[in-house]
Amino acid sequence: MTALAYRCHSENGRVVARLENAAPPAASELEPGDVVVRVAWSDINFKDALAVTGAGKIMKRLPLTAGIDLAGVVIASADDRYRVGDPVIVVGCGLGEEHDGGYSDFAVVRAEWIVPLPAALTLRDAMAIGTAGFTAALAIDHMEHNGQRPAAGPIVVTGATGGVGSTAIMLLALRGYRVAALTGKPHAADYLLGLGASEIVPAGDLPSRVRPLETARWAGAIDNVGGETLAWLCATTQPLGNVACVGLAGGHALATTVMPFILRGVNLLGVNSTYCPVEQRDRAWARLAADLSNGSLEKVVQRTVDLADLRGAFDGYTTRQMIGRTLVRVSGALR
Repeated sequence: MTALAYRCHSENGRVVARLENAAPPAASELEPGDVVVRVAWSDINFKDALAVTGAGKIMKRLPLTAGIDLAGVVIASADDRYRVGDPVIVVGCGLGEEHDGGYSDFAVVRAEWIVPLPAALTLRDAMAIGTAGFTAALAIDHMEHNGQRPAAGPIVVTGATGGVGSTAIMLLALRGYRVAALTGKPHAADYLLGLGASEIVPAGDLPSRVRPLETARWAGAIDNVGGETLAWLCATTQPLGNVACVGLAGGHALATTVMPFILRGVNLLGVNSTYCPVEQRDRAWARLAADLSNGSLEKVVQRTVDLADLRGAFDGYTTRQMIGRTLVRVSGALR
């Protein structure tokens, strides 16, 4: 049986990606703990775009199959926890970075990476969530573990039109928070309000120079941008508020002072979806399924592409023009 995989190679110092034929592994080739998944759906994250275009050094080795997320059905297993026919999810865990990823008809994954598909979700739903939604859920989980509650005041979400930002807005609004969406895309206001945002904050309104402490405005924040935006968030967060740092679309540098942390007790929380304990991973997916199994995910799904049509699907991410989530339909690509 032949299959397709979207593989990245290094050619003349550049990353070059293309569809290739790829044979599924034989059961006899599996190591203990290996599980073979027939991939039904994947998605596109900002990290995928950086990897495939070479705009960021995401992949630790080449050649490599791209795609940091996948959802599908087990077709072979060398681990007693999973049987043929089980629907499963794998997000992050080094897929598309250190290990062959989800842009393939078949994927070999380690059993410990797998999350069984929650009964309330379809495989397509799982990829509408993907690493982006999972990261948003982790950010909120960290904040609430640190005492964040709706009564404290509004939460601002930066990079609001992206996958993490969009899902964070939905999740926060569903949990009773007032949400401000910070965006540089004024044309996306209706989209963001439809997700549950109660206020749109234009990115252009941020000061050109951030003082060590600004007027305390936010009870908390989820930041996808980094750089000056993250410094501004720290300076404008209320006493004992939480700022969850999840991305660096605006830069990796952080020029701030200790003033927000020692005078207001602001908490800067790092969120990483790859190095996540199994218990926390399972808890986040259970809550995602409970919160988002009511059809609301369709609000964030803006585009669906087939595996065979991936070329060119990443450009809008590197130019910061994409809104919401893009799904990759993999199952129809089997030859």
